[in-house]
Amino acid sequence: MSLESSTSGSMVRRWGGQIVQIAAIVLVVLLAKGALAEPFYVPSASMEPTLLIGDALLASKYPYGYSTASMPIHVSFPETSRVFGELPKRGDVVVFRWPGDRSQVWVKRVIGLPGDRIQMRDGQVWINGQPAPLKADGIGEAEDDNGSDEPAHRYVETLPGGVSHTIFKIHDNGRLDNTAEVTVPPGHLFVMGDNRDNSADSRVPVRQGGVGLLSTDNLVGRVDAIVGSWDMGIRNQPVWTWLSGFRLARFFTAVH
Repeated sequence: MSLESSTSGSMVRRWGGQIVQIAAIVLVVLLAKGALAEPFYVPSASMEPTLLIGDALLASKYPYGYSTASMPIHVSFPETSRVFGELPKRGDVVVFRWPGDRSQVWVKRVIGLPGDRIQMRDGQVWINGQPAPLKADGIGEAEDDNGSDEPAHRYVETLPGGVSHTIFKIHDNGRLDNTAEVTVPPGHLFVMGDNRDNSADSRVPVRQGGVGLLSTDNLVGRVDAIVGSWDMGIRNQPVWTWLSGFRLARFFTAVH
């Protein structure tokens, strides 16, 4: 064997080994994203004040089990039932594939579980015939998807079981403040955004751009933490000011 052919064979083996290592790393990352946790980015204001536009979230996948919705990339496989499936708890913030286009991933809060009767009356959630208590918490600033701010009333809402979280109410008589009572069927959830006047959620049918009653098979995971945050509005400022857009106080904070 010539020196040239020996060197060539050594290079092929070396490159082959590197390719195998890279493929193994990619496989491990995909498996981790598919089985453990996956980062997501918040593009809309529907979950304010809990989540802000520009927040980077970490969603844990194992709490609710796995289905094709759990895959880190969207593949048009038929919908499947969940393996090791568990129901979310009322009040969990969940990431799911939107039933209208499963390539899109949305985030909302679980308000109703299977068998619950859910209704909106004058802007207040009623669950199984009882109102979810609201406590006034001052005035906040609600950002819309165009980056503009407007005043919003803050309330602390407490769901059955004792989970409390803050919501925004921009209008006194919003278009979704009064709804017919619905019973959540088996295998489904009633989800809502915390920004109650700027959220297309289970109050709105899928055909009208909402979520409707969400099948648990569409769940991706539970939002546990904000791992980073950047104020998107600063993009309109000079580039050298962009670093000031990082919301450092929101880095590595828990989501409730």
